[in-house]
Amino acid sequence: MKVISVNVGQPTAIQVGNRSVVTGIRKHPVPGHVRVTAQGLEGDRVLNRKHHGGPDQAVYIYTREDYDHWTESLGAALEPGTFGENLLVGGLESAGVQVGERFRVGSVLLEVTAPRIPCGTLGARMEDAGFVKRFARARRPGFYTRVLEGGEVGRGDEVTREAVPAGAPTIAELFDLWYQATPERETLERYLTYPLAVRLRRNIEELLAQG
Repeated sequence: MKVISVNVGQPTAIQVGNRSVVTGIRKHPVPGHVRVTAQGLEGDRVLNRKHHGGPDQAVYIYTREDYDHWTESLGAALEPGTFGENLLVGGLESAGVQVGERFRVGSVLLEVTAPRIPCGTLGARMEDAGFVKRFARARRPGFYTRVLEGGEVGRGDEVTREAVPAGAPTIAELFDLWYQATPERETLERYLTYPLAVRLRRNIEELLAQG
């Protein structure tokens, strides 16, 4: 596995429905190596802190295999950074990655915490209001990670698995959970035993409280 591109973004305005929203979703590849800390990539801006960013969602990863799906589905190749990912990695598909997996990327150690849940900003970025549903149906969400060891990452860096937790939910399973009307209580309780992102953990705890 290798890093295909390292992407950062600065605030830009896009039209989401009838309103203009300033967002950092428009990311572009940068040359050389980029510093990575517990808060994410140097030079990258996250505007919507309620749903994005923070230590548990510091680095968003998408994969070349997932991009290949969209190239075939949309009939056109997409530029790295299109989905707002910080790292585009080749050699795996996001749906099968497990929460708690650890990846060494360059000198950085990352731990998988949650799937990306699409919102209206992604639809606006793709200039297609229906793209959010299309993204959900594809079940190729990419995944967020926390930074266990900071350092630098750059295009061409090797990506290696350093730990795979036994029995942990996959990104696809957690992504599907978002759209399930009545998830099983035992399943939710099991998910909480893994190192989920704080927002996802809170959502699951709320589902359990309702039941």
